[in-house]
Amino acid sequence: MFERRETRQIHVGKVPVGGNAPISVQSMTITKTADVEGTLQQIYALAAAGCDIVRCTCNEAAAAEGLAQIVPRSPIPIIADIHHQYKMALAAMEAGVQGLRLNPGNIRRPEHIKAVASEARDRNVPIRIGVNGGSLDPALYDKWGGIRPEALVESALQELAYFQEVDFDLVKISVKASNVPLMVEAYRQLSEATNVPLHLGVTEAGPPPAGLIKATAGISTLLLEGIGDTIRYSLTADPVEEARAGRQLLEALGLRERKNVDLIACPSCGRAEIDVIDVAKRAMEAFGDRKIPLQVAVMGCVVNGPGEAREADIGIAAGNKRGHLFVKGRNVAVVPESEMVEALVEWAEYIHEHGTEAAISRVDTALAEREAAKDRAQLLDERGDDANHSHDRIVEIRKTVGS
Repeated sequence: MFERRETRQIHVGKVPVGGNAPISVQSMTITKTADVEGTLQQIYALAAAGCDIVRCTCNEAAAAEGLAQIVPRSPIPIIADIHHQYKMALAAMEAGVQGLRLNPGNIRRPEHIKAVASEARDRNVPIRIGVNGGSLDPALYDKWGGIRPEALVESALQELAYFQEVDFDLVKISVKASNVPLMVEAYRQLSEATNVPLHLGVTEAGPPPAGLIKATAGISTLLLEGIGDTIRYSLTADPVEEARAGRQLLEALGLRERKNVDLIACPSCGRAEIDVIDVAKRAMEAFGDRKIPLQVAVMGCVVNGPGEAREADIGIAAGNKRGHLFVKGRNVAVVPESEMVEALVEWAEYIHEHGTEAAISRVDTALAEREAAKDRAQLLDERGDDANHSHDRIVEIRKTVGS
């Protein structure tokens, strides 16, 4: 395992960020903030998908007025995203937001920056210094000869210095870029320069699946080095996908307790008795966002499936047009192939509610094991236990080596 970097702790509403707090997941609404009901609907969907903090744009007076109605009804803290007008930051705080995001590349006048920080200090509202490679201050761009890690870090520290002049320290920082190696190096340098909490992200990662790969490459690299206190996937997709991806990443790395199903599946092979890709896809859709924190396995054949996935809480493997359910590697039931997904969900729900032992004790496991052994034997008989004819090959190899 890895040791997390020590940072100061701040709070965005009731969500702690930094210190020893769990790493939080963030996303951003894509609705017009003035559309109060539409924005709230998206916020609730994000919260259900595992989002801890949500950002809403505040680029005009109508958006600030919308925030005044959204904030008290939101299930998670709201951060106002401020573009070029510092007065929008003041208006957002008046609306009651729990945090602000300022881009140093857009608001550059020191007096405006310090005016916002002073008001945030008095209201106890944290600010994220959101440096972005795409909106880097031209002076820093020229100084460093382009978008360089050093330029991103200097921009963040310059903004931080303005905050310090007015005794404001409720800060977290991001230094995002669309280039993964550049982003990783910028965060590494920043983590050496300050103990402020860091918000991780690869900006403009693009649509899935490429966007998911880019974002995961950058974010997980840093998390495995102990760097990072809160994260966002910046995808060209429904923001619910961002929240879900962030949550799943943290669970996969062991940084958050599992909240939803962790579905594992074999990559399929010639021995598979079913279309594993299709069954796994249907299983994912069936589980959806159900709060069932179990590891669920979908395996293509009964020969190796239960053994390979013996650590899964519940799984199913195909054999002879039937689905063989197993719990912690033990065969517990046999169902028709057409009912595999439904049976998997039903058993998972039962285990979640009653526990593994109760699930196993409600059936005759000896019968299920006999049926699995029968189908396994039939499959081996039909396709052979030695599909590669290894015995004959070994004889030939020995002849070759010995000659």
